[in-house]
Amino acid sequence: MKKAFIMMLVCLVLLAGCSRQSPAIPETNDKEAQSIGTPEPSDEPDEPSSAKGAGSDESPAVHNAPPAPADSDVIKIKEKMFIAQTNDIYINAEDYLGKTIKYEGIFNSFYNDANDTTYYYVIRYGPGCCGFDANAGFEVVWSSDYPNNNDWVEVVGVLEEFEEDGNKYLRLDLSSLTVLDTRGEEYVYQ
Repeated sequence: MKKAFIMMLVCLVLLAGCSRQSPAIPETNDKEAQSIGTPEPSDEPDEPSSAKGAGSDESPAVHNAPPAPADSDVIKIKEKMFIAQTNDIYINAEDYLGKTIKYEGIFNSFYNDANDTTYYYVIRYGPGCCGFDANAGFEVVWSSDYPNNNDWVEVVGVLEEFEEDGNKYLRLDLSSLTVLDTRGEEYVYQ
């Protein structure tokens, strides 16, 4: 019974993913549902990556970000456990709010006609049946130029919660957005 309940919660979070159609933060006070575990910050050194920069030929807007946190304070979402780590963040959002998160993924945007707003995401494709339920990742906000859709990027940002139309959502307020030449795994299963 416990295992079925946890699997149901994981599926619900996957369905919520980063989709604007169903992104509300799951509400749970059930300690059993929080047994997935909180990933610890990684002690692994950053791998050098080939960056080609983000934005256009124009001078980018100045982004007054707080000083970068020490590398040991950054939660790194790794390729192998991408879905499990992003799900844990959605399920246990209160444990992650205000923390710095770093990961790589596919940059994408979504224009919502209803409120004339464009939303930006960094995702990876996961198992799912339809629509946005197969996307794992987060909405991102950035004060400079955004890259092109489908660019492979590395992002670093602070997790924040915001409310829109009476619903609560999670997003990363970015301090760094870098377009990379080398792509990682676009499809992840764990």
